[in-house]
Amino acid sequence: MITSTRAPRVGGQSRRTFLTFLGAGVLGSAALAGCRSEGGGGADPTSPAGVVTDELLPAYVPLDYVEPDFPSVDGSTAGFATIPTDLAQAFDAPPGSGSSFTAMTPLWGAIPPTDGNKYYEAVNAAIGSTIDFQISDGNTYGDKLAAVLASADDVPDWVCIPTWNIPPRFDQAVESLFEDLTPFLAGDAVKDYPHLANIATDVWKFCVFNGKLKALPFPGEIITDAVFYRDDIFEQEGITELPTDAQQLLELCAQLTNGQRWAANDLWNAAVLIHGVVPKWRIEDDGTLTHRIETEEYRAALEWNAALFAQGSVHPDAVADNSGDAKARFEAGQVLISSDGVGGWHEALGRQLSGNPTYSQRPFAPIAADGGTPVLWKGNPANILSFIKATDDKDKVAEMLAVANFLASPFGTQEYALINYGVEGVHYTYDADGLPAATELAATELQPTYIFLADPPVVNAKVQYPGFVEAFCTWMADAAQYVQDPAFFGMQITEPNQFGSLNQPIEDLEKDISRGRKSIDDLDAAIETWRSSGGEELRGFYQDILDAQ
Repeated sequence: MITSTRAPRVGGQSRRTFLTFLGAGVLGSAALAGCRSEGGGGADPTSPAGVVTDELLPAYVPLDYVEPDFPSVDGSTAGFATIPTDLAQAFDAPPGSGSSFTAMTPLWGAIPPTDGNKYYEAVNAAIGSTIDFQISDGNTYGDKLAAVLASADDVPDWVCIPTWNIPPRFDQAVESLFEDLTPFLAGDAVKDYPHLANIATDVWKFCVFNGKLKALPFPGEIITDAVFYRDDIFEQEGITELPTDAQQLLELCAQLTNGQRWAANDLWNAAVLIHGVVPKWRIEDDGTLTHRIETEEYRAALEWNAALFAQGSVHPDAVADNSGDAKARFEAGQVLISSDGVGGWHEALGRQLSGNPTYSQRPFAPIAADGGTPVLWKGNPANILSFIKATDDKDKVAEMLAVANFLASPFGTQEYALINYGVEGVHYTYDADGLPAATELAATELQPTYIFLADPPVVNAKVQYPGFVEAFCTWMADAAQYVQDPAFFGMQITEPNQFGSLNQPIEDLEKDISRGRKSIDDLDAAIETWRSSGGEELRGFYQDILDAQ
Protein backbone atom coordinates (compact mmCIF):
# COMPACT_ATOMS: atom_id res chain seq x y z
CA MET A 1 0.00 0.00 0.00
CA ILE A 2 1.39 3.38 -1.01
CA THR A 3 0.31 6.45 0.90
CA SER A 4 1.37 9.07 -1.62
CA THR A 5 0.53 9.15 -5.30
CA ARG A 6 3.46 11.46 -5.93
CA ALA A 7 6.87 9.92 -5.38
CA PRO A 8 8.36 11.70 -2.39
CA ARG A 9 11.51 13.62 -3.12
CA VAL A 10 12.80 13.09 0.36
CA GLY A 11 16.40 12.09 0.37
CA GLY A 12 17.65 9.92 3.08
CA GLN A 13 19.01 12.06 5.74
CA SER A 14 19.16 8.50 6.95
CA ARG A 15 16.15 7.16 8.72
CA ARG A 16 17.32 8.57 12.02
CA THR A 17 17.53 12.19 11.08
CA PHE A 18 14.52 13.14 8.99
CA LEU A 19 12.78 14.60 12.01
CA THR A 20 15.90 16.48 12.99
CA PHE A 21 16.00 17.76 9.40
CA LEU A 22 12.44 18.95 9.82
CA GLY A 23 13.24 20.61 13.12
CA ALA A 24 11.62 18.11 15.46
CA GLY A 25 14.93 16.83 16.83
CA VAL A 26 13.91 13.42 18.12
CA LEU A 27 17.02 11.32 18.47
CA GLY A 28 20.57 12.09 19.48
CA SER A 29 23.48 10.34 17.83
CA ALA A 30 24.69 9.30 21.27
CA ALA A 31 21.59 7.19 21.68
CA LEU A 32 21.83 5.57 18.27
CA ALA A 33 25.40 5.54 17.08
CA GLY A 34 27.72 6.71 19.78
CA CYS A 35 26.51 4.30 22.45
CA ARG A 36 28.79 1.32 22.48
CA SER A 37 28.88 -1.95 24.29
CA GLU A 38 31.94 -4.07 24.85
CA GLY A 39 29.63 -7.00 25.35
CA GLY A 40 26.03 -7.52 26.18
CA GLY A 41 24.27 -10.64 27.30
CA GLY A 42 25.63 -13.77 25.76
CA ALA A 43 26.37 -17.44 25.90
CA ASP A 44 28.05 -19.51 28.54
CA PRO A 45 31.64 -18.43 27.88
CA THR A 46 33.04 -21.87 28.70
CA SER A 47 30.97 -23.46 25.95
CA PRO A 48 31.37 -23.40 22.15
CA ALA A 49 27.76 -22.16 22.14
CA GLY A 50 29.22 -18.66 22.31
CA VAL A 51 30.93 -19.01 18.96
CA VAL A 52 29.36 -17.28 15.96
CA THR A 53 29.62 -19.73 13.07
CA ASP A 54 28.98 -19.01 9.40
CA GLU A 55 26.12 -21.52 9.39
CA LEU A 56 24.14 -19.33 11.78
CA LEU A 57 24.37 -16.17 9.69
CA PRO A 58 21.97 -15.12 6.93
CA ALA A 59 23.32 -14.98 3.40
CA TYR A 60 24.22 -11.48 2.24
CA VAL A 61 22.47 -10.45 -0.97
CA PRO A 62 23.00 -6.71 -1.62
CA LEU A 63 20.04 -4.87 -3.06
CA ASP A 64 19.97 -1.31 -4.41
CA TYR A 65 16.74 0.24 -5.64
CA VAL A 66 18.64 3.47 -6.29
CA GLU A 67 22.32 3.53 -7.24
CA PRO A 68 24.27 5.59 -4.69
CA ASP A 69 26.45 8.43 -5.91
CA PHE A 70 29.08 7.24 -3.44
CA PRO A 71 28.99 3.43 -3.19
CA SER A 72 30.01 1.57 -0.08
CA VAL A 73 33.69 0.62 -0.02
CA ASP A 74 34.83 -2.11 2.37
CA GLY A 75 31.67 -1.61 4.41
CA SER A 76 31.70 2.20 4.44
CA THR A 77 28.42 4.11 4.38
CA ALA A 78 26.95 4.66 0.92
CA GLY A 79 25.90 8.20 0.01
CA PHE A 80 23.38 10.00 -2.17
CA ALA A 81 24.25 13.52 -3.28
CA THR A 82 20.89 14.20 -4.90
CA ILE A 83 17.29 13.57 -3.98
CA PRO A 84 15.70 10.83 -6.10
CA THR A 85 12.47 11.95 -7.75
CA ASP A 86 11.17 8.46 -8.50
CA LEU A 87 11.06 5.90 -5.72
CA ALA A 88 10.60 2.19 -6.28
CA GLN A 89 7.54 0.36 -5.03
CA ALA A 90 8.92 -2.71 -3.27
CA PHE A 91 5.58 -4.32 -2.32
CA ASP A 92 2.57 -4.87 -4.54
CA ALA A 93 0.45 -5.84 -1.54
CA PRO A 94 0.77 -5.70 2.24
CA PRO A 95 2.90 -8.61 3.50
CA GLY A 96 0.99 -9.12 6.76
CA SER A 97 -1.94 -11.45 7.36
CA GLY A 98 -4.08 -9.13 9.43
CA SER A 99 -2.70 -10.10 12.84
CA SER A 100 -2.05 -7.72 15.73
CA PHE A 101 1.23 -7.62 17.63
CA THR A 102 2.42 -5.74 20.69
CA ALA A 103 5.86 -4.11 20.54
CA MET A 104 8.02 -2.52 23.24
CA THR A 105 10.42 0.18 22.04
CA PRO A 106 12.41 3.08 23.51
CA LEU A 107 12.09 6.71 22.50
CA TRP A 108 14.37 9.64 23.23
CA GLY A 109 11.70 12.27 22.79
CA ALA A 110 8.04 13.04 23.37
CA ILE A 111 5.95 9.86 23.24
CA PRO A 112 3.27 10.26 20.56
CA PRO A 113 -0.38 9.33 20.96
CA THR A 114 -1.31 5.92 19.59
CA ASP A 115 -5.08 6.34 19.30
CA GLY A 116 -6.09 8.09 16.09
CA ASN A 117 -2.47 8.49 15.02
CA LYS A 118 -2.51 8.85 11.23
CA TYR A 119 1.12 7.81 10.95
CA TYR A 120 0.54 4.51 12.74
CA GLU A 121 -2.68 3.96 10.81
CA ALA A 122 -0.91 4.45 7.47
CA VAL A 123 2.05 2.20 8.25
CA ASN A 124 -0.09 -0.53 9.79
CA ALA A 125 -2.31 -0.49 6.71
CA ALA A 126 0.73 -0.75 4.46
CA ILE A 127 2.21 -3.71 6.31
CA GLY A 128 -1.14 -5.51 6.60
CA SER A 129 -0.70 -6.12 10.31
CA THR A 130 -1.32 -3.98 13.37
CA ILE A 131 1.57 -3.16 15.67
CA ASP A 132 0.46 -1.76 19.02
CA PHE A 133 3.42 0.07 20.49
CA GLN A 134 4.33 0.19 24.15
CA ILE A 135 6.79 3.10 24.10
CA SER A 136 9.02 3.97 27.06
CA ASP A 137 11.45 6.79 27.79
CA GLY A 138 14.81 5.78 26.36
CA ASN A 139 16.67 7.29 29.30
CA THR A 140 15.01 4.89 31.77
CA TYR A 141 14.34 2.08 29.32
CA GLY A 142 16.74 -0.34 30.97
CA ASP A 143 14.78 -0.33 34.22
CA LYS A 144 11.48 -0.86 32.44
CA LEU A 145 13.00 -3.60 30.31
CA ALA A 146 14.36 -5.50 33.27
CA ALA A 147 10.95 -5.47 34.94
CA VAL A 148 9.18 -6.70 31.81
CA LEU A 149 11.65 -9.50 31.18
CA ALA A 150 11.37 -10.64 34.79
CA SER A 151 7.68 -11.30 34.22
CA ALA A 152 7.55 -13.74 31.34
CA ASP A 153 3.79 -13.50 30.94
CA ASP A 154 3.97 -9.74 30.27
CA VAL A 155 6.62 -9.84 27.54
CA PRO A 156 5.27 -8.23 24.33
CA ASP A 157 5.35 -10.03 20.99
CA TRP A 158 8.24 -7.85 19.84
CA VAL A 159 10.86 -6.32 22.14
CA CYS A 160 13.58 -3.82 21.23
CA ILE A 161 16.71 -4.15 23.38
CA PRO A 162 19.63 -1.73 22.98
CA THR A 163 22.86 -3.58 23.82
CA TRP A 164 23.66 -1.08 26.57
CA ASN A 165 20.36 -2.07 28.25
CA ILE A 166 20.94 -5.84 28.16
CA PRO A 167 20.27 -7.01 31.72
CA PRO A 168 22.29 -9.49 33.78
CA ARG A 169 21.75 -13.19 33.04
CA PHE A 170 20.27 -12.32 29.69
CA ASP A 171 21.80 -15.51 28.29
CA GLN A 172 19.14 -17.38 30.24
CA ALA A 173 16.30 -15.00 29.42
CA VAL A 174 17.00 -14.93 25.70
CA GLU A 175 16.86 -18.73 25.57
CA SER A 176 13.49 -19.05 27.27
CA LEU A 177 11.70 -15.87 26.20
CA PHE A 178 12.61 -15.27 22.57
CA GLU A 179 12.20 -17.15 19.33
CA ASP A 180 15.08 -18.93 17.62
CA LEU A 181 15.20 -17.30 14.18
CA THR A 182 17.92 -19.61 12.85
CA PRO A 183 15.51 -21.90 10.89
CA PHE A 184 13.86 -18.84 9.32
CA LEU A 185 16.90 -16.73 8.42
CA ALA A 186 20.19 -18.66 8.52
CA GLY A 187 21.99 -19.17 5.23
CA ASP A 188 19.80 -19.07 2.12
CA ALA A 189 16.61 -19.15 4.17
CA VAL A 190 16.84 -15.36 4.50
CA LYS A 191 16.30 -15.02 0.76
CA ASP A 192 12.58 -15.34 1.47
CA TYR A 193 13.04 -11.90 3.04
CA PRO A 194 15.21 -10.00 0.53
CA HIS A 195 15.39 -6.77 2.54
CA LEU A 196 16.75 -8.68 5.52
CA ALA A 197 19.20 -10.40 3.18
CA ASN A 198 20.36 -6.90 2.20
CA ILE A 199 21.84 -6.46 5.69
CA ALA A 200 25.59 -7.17 5.85
CA THR A 201 26.92 -10.29 7.54
CA ASP A 202 28.88 -8.36 10.19
CA VAL A 203 25.64 -6.82 11.46
CA TRP A 204 24.00 -10.21 11.92
CA LYS A 205 26.89 -11.47 14.05
CA PHE A 206 25.61 -9.33 16.91
CA CYS A 207 22.25 -11.08 16.74
CA VAL A 208 23.62 -14.48 17.81
CA PHE A 209 23.05 -15.61 21.41
CA ASN A 210 23.73 -19.06 22.82
CA GLY A 211 24.67 -20.37 19.40
CA LYS A 212 21.37 -19.33 17.83
CA LEU A 213 20.22 -16.43 15.70
CA LYS A 214 17.86 -14.71 18.13
CA ALA A 215 17.47 -11.08 17.04
CA LEU A 216 16.91 -8.60 14.23
CA PRO A 217 19.37 -5.70 13.92
CA PHE A 218 19.29 -1.94 13.68
CA PRO A 219 22.33 -1.48 11.39
CA GLY A 220 24.91 1.23 12.01
CA GLU A 221 28.28 2.35 10.68
CA ILE A 222 31.56 0.46 10.88
CA ILE A 223 33.55 3.61 11.74
CA THR A 224 32.04 5.44 14.66
CA ASP A 225 34.64 8.04 15.72
CA ALA A 226 36.91 10.63 14.15
CA VAL A 227 39.23 13.53 14.96
CA PHE A 228 37.69 16.75 13.62
CA TYR A 229 39.25 20.09 12.80
CA ARG A 230 37.74 23.44 11.86
CA ASP A 231 38.73 23.55 8.23
CA ASP A 232 37.02 26.93 7.73
CA ILE A 233 39.37 28.51 10.28
CA PHE A 234 42.34 26.52 8.99
CA GLU A 235 41.67 28.02 5.58
CA GLN A 236 41.43 31.54 6.99
CA GLU A 237 44.81 31.10 8.64
CA GLY A 238 46.44 29.54 5.61
CA ILE A 239 47.00 26.12 7.15
CA THR A 240 47.18 23.75 4.21
CA GLU A 241 49.57 21.05 5.45
CA LEU A 242 47.71 18.57 7.62
CA PRO A 243 49.54 16.24 10.01
CA THR A 244 50.44 12.72 8.95
CA ASP A 245 51.90 11.49 12.23
CA ALA A 246 51.49 12.06 15.96
CA GLN A 247 54.44 14.44 16.30
CA GLN A 248 53.19 16.66 13.49
CA LEU A 249 49.80 16.85 15.19
CA LEU A 250 51.46 17.94 18.44
CA GLU A 251 53.40 20.62 16.58
CA LEU A 252 50.25 21.85 14.85
CA CYS A 253 48.49 22.10 18.21
CA ALA A 254 51.34 24.20 19.58
CA GLN A 255 51.11 26.47 16.53
CA LEU A 256 47.33 26.95 16.89
CA THR A 257 47.41 27.94 20.57
CA ASN A 258 47.83 31.68 21.06
CA GLY A 259 46.65 32.51 24.57
CA GLN A 260 43.13 33.49 23.52
CA ARG A 261 42.36 30.36 21.58
CA TRP A 262 43.47 26.82 22.26
CA ALA A 263 44.19 24.08 19.80
CA ALA A 264 42.13 21.32 21.31
CA ASN A 265 39.77 19.73 23.73
CA ASP A 266 41.04 16.69 25.58
CA LEU A 267 42.28 14.47 22.74
CA TRP A 268 42.54 11.20 24.65
CA ASN A 269 40.13 9.48 22.26
CA ALA A 270 42.13 10.89 19.35
CA ALA A 271 45.35 9.58 20.90
CA VAL A 272 43.80 6.12 21.13
CA LEU A 273 42.74 6.28 17.46
CA ILE A 274 46.07 7.56 16.22
CA HIS A 275 48.07 4.96 18.14
CA GLY A 276 45.79 2.09 17.11
CA VAL A 277 45.05 1.04 20.69
CA VAL A 278 42.95 -2.13 20.73
CA PRO A 279 39.43 -1.68 22.16
CA LYS A 280 39.95 -4.28 24.89
CA TRP A 281 42.05 -7.36 24.14
CA ARG A 282 44.73 -8.32 21.64
CA ILE A 283 45.20 -11.96 20.68
CA GLU A 284 48.92 -12.77 20.53
CA ASP A 285 50.48 -15.22 18.09
CA ASP A 286 50.66 -17.87 20.80
CA GLY A 287 46.93 -17.55 21.52
CA THR A 288 47.27 -15.63 24.78
CA LEU A 289 45.52 -12.35 25.52
CA THR A 290 47.01 -8.94 26.22
CA HIS A 291 44.78 -6.24 27.66
CA ARG A 292 44.83 -2.82 26.00
CA ILE A 293 46.47 -1.19 29.05
CA GLU A 294 49.37 -3.65 28.77
CA THR A 295 50.21 -2.68 25.19
CA GLU A 296 52.94 -0.31 24.04
CA GLU A 297 50.35 1.48 21.91
CA TYR A 298 48.34 2.36 25.01
CA ARG A 299 51.42 3.68 26.82
CA ALA A 300 52.44 5.73 23.79
CA ALA A 301 48.93 7.21 23.49
CA LEU A 302 49.01 8.24 27.14
CA GLU A 303 52.43 9.82 26.78
CA TRP A 304 51.27 11.72 23.70
CA ASN A 305 48.17 13.08 25.41
CA ALA A 306 50.23 14.13 28.43
CA ALA A 307 52.58 16.02 26.08
CA LEU A 308 49.58 17.79 24.52
CA PHE A 309 48.45 19.02 27.94
CA ALA A 310 52.00 19.88 29.04
CA GLN A 311 52.57 22.21 26.08
CA GLY A 312 49.43 24.18 26.98
CA SER A 313 47.39 23.26 23.90
CA VAL A 314 44.26 22.10 25.75
CA HIS A 315 41.48 24.53 26.64
CA PRO A 316 41.38 25.30 30.40
CA ASP A 317 37.82 23.99 30.70
CA ALA A 318 38.92 20.69 29.17
CA VAL A 319 41.86 20.61 31.57
CA ALA A 320 39.26 20.94 34.33
CA ASP A 321 37.55 17.89 32.78
CA ASN A 322 34.46 19.80 31.67
CA SER A 323 33.67 17.49 28.79
CA GLY A 324 30.02 18.51 28.56
CA ASP A 325 30.89 21.76 26.77
CA ALA A 326 33.40 20.23 24.36
CA LYS A 327 31.11 20.53 21.34
CA ALA A 328 30.23 24.14 22.17
CA ARG A 329 33.91 25.11 22.49
CA PHE A 330 34.71 23.52 19.15
CA GLU A 331 31.75 25.02 17.31
CA ALA A 332 32.49 28.45 18.78
CA GLY A 333 36.08 28.29 17.53
CA GLN A 334 37.55 28.39 21.03
CA VAL A 335 39.29 25.14 20.12
CA LEU A 336 40.01 23.98 16.59
CA ILE A 337 40.52 20.21 17.04
CA SER A 338 38.20 17.80 18.83
CA SER A 339 37.27 14.12 18.91
CA ASP A 340 33.65 13.13 18.31
CA GLY A 341 31.41 10.43 16.97
CA VAL A 342 30.81 10.64 13.22
CA GLY A 343 27.14 11.44 13.86
CA GLY A 344 28.23 14.67 15.54
CA TRP A 345 29.37 16.06 12.19
CA HIS A 346 25.97 16.68 10.62
CA GLU A 347 24.50 17.61 14.00
CA ALA A 348 27.03 20.45 14.27
CA LEU A 349 26.17 21.62 10.77
CA GLY A 350 22.50 21.65 11.71
CA ARG A 351 23.23 23.84 14.72
CA GLN A 352 25.67 26.24 13.06
CA LEU A 353 24.94 26.80 9.38
CA SER A 354 21.86 28.96 9.83
CA GLY A 355 23.78 31.52 11.86
CA ASN A 356 27.22 30.96 10.33
CA PRO A 357 26.88 29.88 6.68
CA THR A 358 30.65 29.47 6.30
CA TYR A 359 30.94 27.08 9.25
CA SER A 360 32.77 23.90 8.30
CA GLN A 361 34.47 21.02 10.03
CA ARG A 362 36.23 17.99 8.61
CA PRO A 363 37.75 14.81 10.00
CA PHE A 364 41.47 14.29 9.59
CA ALA A 365 42.32 11.42 7.30
CA PRO A 366 43.36 8.45 9.47
CA ILE A 367 46.73 9.13 11.08
CA ALA A 368 49.22 6.52 12.26
CA ALA A 369 51.39 7.66 15.14
CA ASP A 370 54.59 6.78 13.29
CA GLY A 371 53.39 8.04 9.91
CA GLY A 372 52.93 4.51 8.59
CA THR A 373 49.75 2.57 7.93
CA PRO A 374 46.89 3.53 10.27
CA VAL A 375 44.96 0.94 12.25
CA LEU A 376 41.26 1.50 12.89
CA TRP A 377 39.14 -0.91 14.93
CA LYS A 378 35.70 -1.71 13.61
CA GLY A 379 32.85 -0.36 15.67
CA ASN A 380 29.82 -2.45 16.58
CA PRO A 381 27.55 -2.19 13.51
CA ALA A 382 24.49 -3.21 15.54
CA ASN A 383 23.94 -1.69 18.96
CA ILE A 384 20.14 -1.98 18.95
CA LEU A 385 18.38 -5.33 18.48
CA SER A 386 14.81 -6.58 18.46
CA PHE A 387 13.53 -9.94 19.61
CA ILE A 388 10.36 -11.91 18.80
CA LYS A 389 8.65 -13.61 21.73
CA ALA A 390 8.91 -17.40 21.61
CA THR A 391 5.78 -19.11 20.37
CA ASP A 392 4.64 -22.48 19.08
CA ASP A 393 2.81 -20.66 16.27
CA LYS A 394 5.49 -20.58 13.57
CA ASP A 395 3.10 -18.95 11.12
CA LYS A 396 3.00 -16.00 13.50
CA VAL A 397 6.80 -15.79 13.47
CA ALA A 398 6.82 -15.94 9.67
CA GLU A 399 4.28 -13.10 9.52
CA MET A 400 6.35 -10.97 11.87
CA LEU A 401 9.44 -11.60 9.75
CA ALA A 402 7.48 -10.62 6.65
CA VAL A 403 6.61 -7.38 8.44
CA ALA A 404 10.26 -6.95 9.41
CA ASN A 405 11.18 -7.41 5.76
CA PHE A 406 8.82 -4.51 4.93
CA LEU A 407 10.27 -2.35 7.70
CA ALA A 408 13.77 -3.02 6.35
CA SER A 409 12.83 -1.60 2.93
CA PRO A 410 15.94 0.34 1.90
CA PHE A 411 16.43 3.91 0.87
CA GLY A 412 15.00 4.52 -2.58
CA THR A 413 11.65 2.84 -1.92
CA GLN A 414 8.24 4.30 -1.23
CA GLU A 415 8.01 1.99 1.78
CA TYR A 416 11.14 3.55 3.28
CA ALA A 417 9.68 7.00 2.75
CA LEU A 418 6.45 6.04 4.49
CA ILE A 419 8.15 4.48 7.50
CA ASN A 420 10.58 7.32 7.99
CA TYR A 421 8.72 10.41 6.81
CA GLY A 422 5.01 9.59 7.10
CA VAL A 423 2.28 10.56 4.66
CA GLU A 424 2.84 13.40 2.23
CA GLY A 425 0.35 16.21 2.77
CA VAL A 426 -0.33 14.95 6.27
CA HIS A 427 3.09 14.80 7.93
CA TYR A 428 5.17 16.80 5.47
CA THR A 429 4.96 19.06 2.46
CA TYR A 430 7.66 20.42 0.17
CA ASP A 431 9.23 23.84 0.51
CA ALA A 432 10.46 26.12 -2.30
CA ASP A 433 13.76 24.21 -2.46
CA GLY A 434 12.00 20.88 -2.91
CA LEU A 435 12.87 19.76 0.60
CA PRO A 436 10.33 18.36 3.06
CA ALA A 437 8.89 20.58 5.74
CA ALA A 438 7.11 19.07 8.72
CA THR A 439 3.48 19.79 9.38
CA GLU A 440 2.28 20.55 12.89
CA LEU A 441 0.78 17.08 13.03
CA ALA A 442 4.18 15.48 12.38
CA ALA A 443 5.62 17.14 15.44
CA THR A 444 2.87 15.51 17.50
CA GLU A 445 2.53 11.99 16.15
CA LEU A 446 5.47 11.07 13.91
CA GLN A 447 8.22 9.63 16.05
CA PRO A 448 10.71 6.86 15.17
CA THR A 449 9.22 3.62 16.42
CA TYR A 450 9.04 1.05 13.63
CA ILE A 451 12.76 1.49 12.95
CA PHE A 452 13.57 -0.12 16.30
CA LEU A 453 11.97 -3.39 15.15
CA ALA A 454 13.86 -3.72 11.88
CA ASP A 455 15.82 -1.27 9.77
CA PRO A 456 17.75 -1.23 6.48
CA PRO A 457 21.47 -0.51 6.07
CA VAL A 458 22.46 3.02 6.97
CA VAL A 459 22.93 5.52 4.12
CA ASN A 460 23.93 9.17 4.02
CA ALA A 461 21.78 11.50 1.94
CA LYS A 462 21.82 14.61 4.10
CA VAL A 463 21.70 16.87 1.10
CA GLN A 464 20.48 19.84 3.12
CA TYR A 465 24.14 20.41 4.05
CA PRO A 466 25.98 21.37 0.85
CA GLY A 467 28.98 19.16 0.19
CA PHE A 468 28.47 17.11 3.33
CA VAL A 469 27.51 13.79 1.71
CA GLU A 470 30.54 13.77 -0.57
CA ALA A 471 32.91 14.81 2.21
CA PHE A 472 31.55 12.21 4.62
CA CYS A 473 31.38 9.29 2.22
CA THR A 474 34.75 9.87 0.56
CA TRP A 475 36.42 10.22 3.95
CA MET A 476 34.85 7.02 5.25
CA ALA A 477 35.57 5.09 2.04
CA ASP A 478 39.24 6.01 2.40
CA ALA A 479 39.30 5.21 6.11
CA ALA A 480 37.58 1.84 5.64
CA GLN A 481 40.69 0.33 4.07
CA TYR A 482 42.38 0.50 7.49
CA VAL A 483 39.59 -1.12 9.50
CA GLN A 484 40.28 -4.36 11.34
CA ASP A 485 38.05 -6.62 13.44
CA PRO A 486 38.88 -6.41 17.15
CA ALA A 487 39.16 -9.55 19.25
CA PHE A 488 35.79 -11.15 20.02
CA PHE A 489 34.11 -9.05 17.35
CA GLY A 490 30.42 -9.88 17.04
CA MET A 491 30.29 -12.01 20.19
CA GLN A 492 27.72 -11.13 22.83
CA ILE A 493 29.65 -11.58 26.09
CA THR A 494 28.46 -10.82 29.59
CA GLU A 495 31.26 -10.12 32.04
CA PRO A 496 30.60 -11.26 35.61
CA ASN A 497 29.42 -8.48 37.88
CA GLN A 498 32.57 -8.48 40.01
CA PHE A 499 34.51 -6.89 37.15
CA GLY A 500 32.15 -3.93 36.82
CA SER A 501 34.43 -1.41 38.55
CA LEU A 502 37.77 -2.94 37.61
CA ASN A 503 38.69 -0.30 35.04
CA GLN A 504 37.65 2.80 36.99
CA PRO A 505 41.07 3.34 38.66
CA ILE A 506 42.73 3.07 35.25
CA GLU A 507 40.36 5.63 33.75
CA ASP A 508 41.08 7.98 36.65
CA LEU A 509 44.81 7.49 36.13
CA GLU A 510 44.47 8.34 32.42
CA LYS A 511 43.10 11.74 33.39
CA ASP A 512 45.73 12.28 36.06
CA ILE A 513 48.67 11.40 33.80
CA SER A 514 47.27 13.49 30.94
CA ARG A 515 46.96 16.53 33.21
CA GLY A 516 50.36 16.11 34.84
CA ARG A 517 49.02 15.18 38.28
CA LYS A 518 50.78 11.82 37.95
CA SER A 519 53.49 10.57 35.62
CA ILE A 520 53.70 7.75 33.14
CA ASP A 521 55.86 5.94 35.70
CA ASP A 522 52.72 5.42 37.77
CA LEU A 523 51.21 3.29 35.03
CA ASP A 524 53.24 0.15 35.79
CA ALA A 525 52.07 0.01 39.41
CA ALA A 526 48.48 0.64 38.33
CA ILE A 527 48.65 -2.25 35.85
CA GLU A 528 49.93 -4.59 38.57
CA THR A 529 47.09 -3.49 40.84
CA TRP A 530 44.62 -4.06 38.01
CA ARG A 531 45.97 -7.57 37.49
CA SER A 532 45.81 -8.51 41.16
CA SER A 533 42.39 -6.90 41.65
CA GLY A 534 40.68 -9.06 39.05
CA GLY A 535 42.45 -8.39 35.76
CA GLU A 536 44.07 -11.81 35.63
CA GLU A 537 40.77 -13.44 36.49
CA LEU A 538 39.09 -11.42 33.73
CA ARG A 539 41.83 -12.50 31.33
CA GLY A 540 41.09 -16.11 32.21
CA PHE A 541 37.39 -15.51 31.60
CA TYR A 542 38.09 -14.30 28.07
CA GLN A 543 40.77 -16.92 27.50
CA ASP A 544 38.16 -19.61 28.10
CA ILE A 545 35.95 -18.00 25.48
CA LEU A 546 38.85 -17.81 23.04
CA ASP A 547 39.86 -21.42 23.65
CA ALA A 548 36.25 -22.51 23.06
CA GLN A 549 36.57 -21.27 19.49
